[in-house]
Amino acid sequence: MSLSSALSIAQSALLNTSRQTTVVSRNLSEASNTDYSRRSAVLVSSDNGARVVSITRATNEVLFRQNLSALSSYSAQSTLTDGLDTLSVDVYGAEYSPSPAPAIGQFQDALQTYSANPSNSNVAESTLEAARQVVNVLNAGSDAIQSFRSDTDRSILSAVGELNSLLADFKKVNDEVVAGTRVGRDVNDALDQRDGLLKKISEYLPVSAIQRSDNDLMLVTTSGATLFETVPREVTFTPSTGFSPGSTGNGIYVDGVPIAAGTGGNTSAGGKLSAMLQLRDTVSAGMQAQLDEIARGLITSFAEKDPSGVQPDAAGLFTWPGAPAVPAAGTLVDGLAQMISINAAFDSTKGGDPKLLRDGGANGAAYVSNTSGGAAYSDLLLGYAQRMEQPMAFDSAAGIQASISLSNYSTETISWFEGVRQDSSRAAESKSALLSRTQEALSNATGVNIDEEMTLMLDLEHTYQASARLMRTVDDMLASLLNALG
Repeated sequence: MSLSSALSIAQSALLNTSRQTTVVSRNLSEASNTDYSRRSAVLVSSDNGARVVSITRATNEVLFRQNLSALSSYSAQSTLTDGLDTLSVDVYGAEYSPSPAPAIGQFQDALQTYSANPSNSNVAESTLEAARQVVNVLNAGSDAIQSFRSDTDRSILSAVGELNSLLADFKKVNDEVVAGTRVGRDVNDALDQRDGLLKKISEYLPVSAIQRSDNDLMLVTTSGATLFETVPREVTFTPSTGFSPGSTGNGIYVDGVPIAAGTGGNTSAGGKLSAMLQLRDTVSAGMQAQLDEIARGLITSFAEKDPSGVQPDAAGLFTWPGAPAVPAAGTLVDGLAQMISINAAFDSTKGGDPKLLRDGGANGAAYVSNTSGGAAYSDLLLGYAQRMEQPMAFDSAAGIQASISLSNYSTETISWFEGVRQDSSRAAESKSALLSRTQEALSNATGVNIDEEMTLMLDLEHTYQASARLMRTVDDMLASLLNALG
């Protein structure tokens, strides 16, 4: 080998080492960036030694797709879990203390005490107050649910705006990738940015990326709607002005295609938008229906009856705007939990008489049970207590078995909610673990391993030292040759 060839090889080696060192240094500096993919310098051999021809970016499409899917699933599940936690506090309070079940239990205790002391007017007032607390709990719970639905609706509007903003950013970066690819420019940084945006987008909607020429990407949702094709497709949502029991909020549309709400505690939703729809229109609506059915059960159980059987049942202690009629058996009345109230005829603060609960007659003489007027009469009170423990028809649309006692139904509402909540919490843990595994697998395949990069840096240092020694040796030999010729 000639001295000039040796010098050329040494110079090429130094240049390659310098470029490789730059790549390794960049890898080390970006080691904590989860959107960064490891870079590698590609060498090819030539007559003058190896040379760096390109800088490649580590990729693994299969693991990346799995990571996007796991992100969507976990985002939906955590959104549902957080929403259920909020509903639990807003509607049922700490440890379910202000929920219908304990309020009804306390009312039953008061009713039992009154039946044992029917002549005691103070006990009558206490029983009426316990009934009022049941009504207050139902009214407040219904208001809290509708407030939650309005808050969720506003959150949906905000999330849709964030998604559209992400899609606009995605277009800018995707255009940069396509333009750079066409002219042979290094687009690795732009590819990192685009993958990072894809991860964020997948938190809102489950997406599949279809690669086309020049590294262009097309995005479609798992339902088949096109989310991005050269330009973003519009994600639209019109917020509701308000919510009432039984109402359904407006849908979210991707390029005109509606997004389906998730179902189940282990939600089928992908992305937070679908989970928000589930919270707004399914979970909270189910809770509202159950409160409405409890209200209907109270009105029915405490309806006054004509002892002769001639007159129809009429609303008694618990009443509603449709009184004196009693709601139809086994049929949900939307918003009844908001409308239920204490009948003024029983309320001493409104000129009523609590003893009507003992005697009957709030709807006229035909409904008087205590015809003798005896102060020790308790048959009607005992009858009311028995009705609360007897099976009655409930609307299965509320999600709980159709025939059950009112007191058990109020308890079942908590069991139903806790069942959904526990399913969601367990699923969130499972999906979080899956997300962690996919992130770890993707990081192992495409991320930066600091130990490996430091080892490579040491190897490059040794290579640099060897190349430098070769150059010094060649330089010494050339100097000796020139001296000999001189």
